[in-house]
Amino acid sequence: MSNRVLNVGIVGGGGGAFIVNPHQKAIFFDGTRRVTCGALHPDPAVAMKEAEAWAYPIKGYKNYDEMLDEEMKKPAGERIDYVLIVTPNFVHFDPAKKALSKGIPVFCEKPLTITLQESDELVKIVNEKKIPFCTAHTYLGHWTSRLSRFIVTSGLIGKVRWVDSYYIQGWLAGRTEDQGVMQAEWRVDPKRAGGSCCGGDIGTHALMQLRYVTGLNIVKLQAFLETFVAGRQLDDHFTVYGELSNGGKALVRASQIAIGHKNDLGIEVNGDIGTLIWKQEDAEKIVIHLPGKPDLVYWRGAVSAHDGFFKDIPVSLLSEPTIPSGHPEGFHDAFARLHRCFEADVRAYQAGTYAGTDGSKYATVEDGRMGIAFIEKALESNKNNHACVEL
Repeated sequence: MSNRVLNVGIVGGGGGAFIVNPHQKAIFFDGTRRVTCGALHPDPAVAMKEAEAWAYPIKGYKNYDEMLDEEMKKPAGERIDYVLIVTPNFVHFDPAKKALSKGIPVFCEKPLTITLQESDELVKIVNEKKIPFCTAHTYLGHWTSRLSRFIVTSGLIGKVRWVDSYYIQGWLAGRTEDQGVMQAEWRVDPKRAGGSCCGGDIGTHALMQLRYVTGLNIVKLQAFLETFVAGRQLDDHFTVYGELSNGGKALVRASQIAIGHKNDLGIEVNGDIGTLIWKQEDAEKIVIHLPGKPDLVYWRGAVSAHDGFFKDIPVSLLSEPTIPSGHPEGFHDAFARLHRCFEADVRAYQAGTYAGTDGSKYATVEDGRMGIAFIEKALESNKNNHACVEL
């Protein structure tokens, strides 16, 4: 398999967009990937100016159609190896579909699309072409998220009874969209964000954390989509009560009007023999509660098998931390871990050995589709007097 540096093309990211910055840092993290080009803005003139002003030299394109067409004219090894899509929600589907149709792997920001029909179409193309696709649920990239998954799915806290998965923010507590904040303007616009602001933006993160850590799905739900800021068209507070595929229960909740909260993502999993707690804002540790015993606190990089709680831990999991315990990893490291795992699949795809992914390293296109199905069913429940609906 080739060890040349992979080339990445960006769709979106201009005009002061936040999310492109951690992504492009993560792409360069290991020295095995690099950003080489971009179609950075919907206005062709702005797109070219943004490329000229980029922090390092890249090839600018007027739009993503031009980028995909021109890059595919280049010989293998010089063209882009995968596409990163960091546009607002309503511009995820078209560039993703066009890249996949040309055989280019896609790394796409969440939520996957704004309709289930669009998501279904992307799933179909990915499965037909057997091509790598990542939905960028950042927080799965934390090493402690992966250890949490191992703990729960290995049965170390018993059968899952109850899960509280949440993402709480306060940045939309006022009319932020009227203050020239681009990130707020499109998120509260149903034409650009889809049917849900809070649920689609961060409720999907809470759902994905639940599904990833527990290995379970929500099969029934009752939803409350609420808008506290007067005049806002979409929800800024999102609450779902659900039934899990193993018969357990769950709460998936999100808010963007909780003043004082920043990026308060967390999960508590109550099993019949123990409880696991993980919080993104304190992401270096996992807390385990066992009845009649002192609390167990595990720190990234300081975990060993056969300690009385763990019987075994996969060597591959133990080898994932990039720095010693006590030197905190963070948001950029989580992004980098996702891109690193995606890179391995892209290289396998190019070598003809890619056999698909099981979702243990990053969120797949199917995971992205589940997020959209979840939002659509939440909207249905909310519209029908919070009735219980099947997912």
